[in-house]
Amino acid sequence: MKELISRAVELAEIVKKQEEVLVVSHIDADGITAASIAKKALEDYGIEAKVRFVKQLEKFEIEKIKDENKFIWFTDLGSGHVSHLADLDFIISDHHVPIGRHERQLNPHDFGMDGSIEMSGAVATLMVANRLSHDESLGELALVGSVGDLQDSRYGKLVGFNRKLLQFLDGKLVEIQKDVRFFGKQTRPIVKMLEYNIDPLIPGLTGDEASCVRFLSSLQVDPWVRWIEISKEEKRRIISAIVRHCINFGLGYDEIKRIAGECYILLRNPEGCEKRDAMEFSTLLNATARYGEAEVGMAVCFGDEKAFSRARTLLQNHRKNLAEGLRIVEEMGIKELKYVQYFHAGREIRDTIIGIVAGMSLVRNPKKPIIAFAESERGIKVSARATYKLVDSGLNLGKALRASAEAVGGSGGGHSVAAGALIPYGSEEKFLQILDEIVAKQLQNRTLSMSSPP
Repeated sequence: MKELISRAVELAEIVKKQEEVLVVSHIDADGITAASIAKKALEDYGIEAKVRFVKQLEKFEIEKIKDENKFIWFTDLGSGHVSHLADLDFIISDHHVPIGRHERQLNPHDFGMDGSIEMSGAVATLMVANRLSHDESLGELALVGSVGDLQDSRYGKLVGFNRKLLQFLDGKLVEIQKDVRFFGKQTRPIVKMLEYNIDPLIPGLTGDEASCVRFLSSLQVDPWVRWIEISKEEKRRIISAIVRHCINFGLGYDEIKRIAGECYILLRNPEGCEKRDAMEFSTLLNATARYGEAEVGMAVCFGDEKAFSRARTLLQNHRKNLAEGLRIVEEMGIKELKYVQYFHAGREIRDTIIGIVAGMSLVRNPKKPIIAFAESERGIKVSARATYKLVDSGLNLGKALRASAEAVGGSGGGHSVAAGALIPYGSEEKFLQILDEIVAKQLQNRTLSMSSPP
């Protein structure tokens, strides 16, 4: 812990010497909140700040950044590309699995922590930003980033350094509640919350309004009121019934445990607003980033009401596109190799949301990691998702995708449970063959090590 704090102080001192900083960040909720934290902290300290959002830190993006000839603060990315940044003056606050150590990098993996659950990119950025600004609301944004990065999904709550931040904010800016972990508790009628819930998909309810109405009516609950408007007893009754329903339909423990857990209420925001619940706030930000309007999301983080209205419109469109994506996957089907399963969406699903659709589709067969392909402007976008049960069995998607992508002339990386890559057009078959072999070795090596005598 002391080494981590010491690194944050060192990086902050480097930043303080700059007159102008270009913040380069990822296009998701974690990236938007990280960039917002960096920009606010820099401006509070009197340093001019500009922000650029990128899908991936590919070579062509790095070349464009070099042309800017500015000091760079990479947030929620950069650790996988340190070897390509030699000609830049920079710092990195990231949480993805790094390729090598660097003295100007703050990454939880370098300090013995798991960046997929213990510290988000936004929290890593906050570690540096706190030395530039004393604005406590930056911690609230970092929390939203961690939730948006699904850092609370494994245990149904935030852990590690995320937890330390939460404990600091608890009672001041945040309230911890035990509740259902579905999107829409603040803003939607319960029937719509159930109908559009996709994490996990609930057989017989997700996507079927009439069935949801019957389900809630059988529990003597008004389907058309919001979750925040019903009593604790009614909530308990609904959650218990959903769990029984899921068990009857054969959903596994990994899916069922995601139904309820900790939820984080942002006390500065009014009840009934998307920004009141950290999960809803992060989904709102994701909806801006995935459609090329990450700057709108950043403006929402700064309290811009006009941007908030635009973000709500993008969110509505985002949910429709996800539902359409699931329908497309259902129609085309998911193919299986020995150790992985996959689908190729071509141009039918946007490359910016293919990873989300992949994660939602994993519920159909959680026993194998799922690989999703989509065409993008610069090649084939690859997104991979798995369960923590597979990770505990030895799977590391970040390492597997990096090796497989590099073998076909692409690049990749990420976390053990979720990763991405960009590969050349036409290389999908070879990529899958290599990936299947790597995943097999990862799982077999874990089995062998567990069966070997101590």
